[in-house]
Amino acid sequence: MKNIIYNFIILILFCPCSMWGQGKEYSFDERGISRQVLENYLERSITMVYLLMPDKPEGRRVYSYHADDMRMVKDIGAKFIGRSIYRWGGESLLNKPEFWSKAKAFAGELHAYDPDIILQGCLFEIVTEEVNQVKIPDWVFKGYGLPVESRNFSYVDMLNKEGLLVDHWRKGSSVPDISRQETQLWFYYLACSYINVGCEAFHLGQIELIGMNDPERDSWTRVITKIREYARTHARRHWVLLDAHTPYGGMVRNGVSLLDFNSFPLRIKEIPSEPYKAELAVNHLDALYKKSKGCISPSGWKCEHLPYLVEFDNYGRGKEANVADLNSHFVWGWDEISWLSLQPEDYRNEWLTYAYHWIHRTDPNGHLEMPGCRMITCPNQTEGNYRANMRSEACPFGYSQEETIKELWNK
Repeated sequence: MKNIIYNFIILILFCPCSMWGQGKEYSFDERGISRQVLENYLERSITMVYLLMPDKPEGRRVYSYHADDMRMVKDIGAKFIGRSIYRWGGESLLNKPEFWSKAKAFAGELHAYDPDIILQGCLFEIVTEEVNQVKIPDWVFKGYGLPVESRNFSYVDMLNKEGLLVDHWRKGSSVPDISRQETQLWFYYLACSYINVGCEAFHLGQIELIGMNDPERDSWTRVITKIREYARTHARRHWVLLDAHTPYGGMVRNGVSLLDFNSFPLRIKEIPSEPYKAELAVNHLDALYKKSKGCISPSGWKCEHLPYLVEFDNYGRGKEANVADLNSHFVWGWDEISWLSLQPEDYRNEWLTYAYHWIHRTDPNGHLEMPGCRMITCPNQTEGNYRANMRSEACPFGYSQEETIKELWNK
């Protein structure tokens, strides 16, 4: 009996694959990540907005049931946690020490449970006038080789000089221009700060909007290079995974991708003859299926098509609710995650299973990012959030997709 216990301990300590990895490899280092390991992560990816920042993370929206979200992430064996920390406006929250200390504590809890878990932060296509309240740390200037100044970030200096996409979201809320050095400093500050709390991946948002004045990707290359330089010294495994919404199939410069993988909304297509039902289709609107570009990856391996994620996006509601329009990004009048949340529980689970297998059959380069927690904009009684958790006393607002996700992954 003692020999059996001893051998089991040795297996745990020295097995090259983590006990949470279901026999798959999840290791990478400063030299990069192999395609197989990358796809192992993408196969167990899930969107969990706010996971590292539960207290009123976005405007007046509350975030209840954080403990059950943490339980679910551990229980289903998630490996890549999408959108776990970010700001969509409300940048002054970054001034609060507890924003960072809580994020670090939550990240630490997850990594203590499973050290292979990747947490993703986001650098989005929005800045508001609140960035004027955020002080620039000395290390940001030093990282860019600039003289250290005692000043805050400047909202105006992040905007396109010709006024393009200024006040795009509302007055005082614009798309930052990556060709402006102030925007690069802002993104560098966010990425490095998220690295410091334990993030190893970053979603760069709508890169074409942010890159409005960067046709050759020179500015994007500069800031991404700086982020990767910081990661080599400070990230948990000295490498970070970068992705972005890529409507044109990638972010390739001189044959080399600036991104480790691509991502895009699912682009769900209505079935007009079957009210509220929908499907996936190649070439529906700007869907990414079969269009991810070939390149040399940042890790150095070549591919005919860079791996990618598709996710349930949220972007509001259309002009007419519950009406099919095949020329619109809205699904029966709703954004993708809101549409899913409105379906009966059986159909939600059926559709997740369908989408998972359809993507594998149609384009093996693609992977479904499971919907774990995300904002919804349809009528609901769930605090404006969809969450996949099993409905229970611990999470009475759960939509009960947890077991379906777990079953698909374990198969």
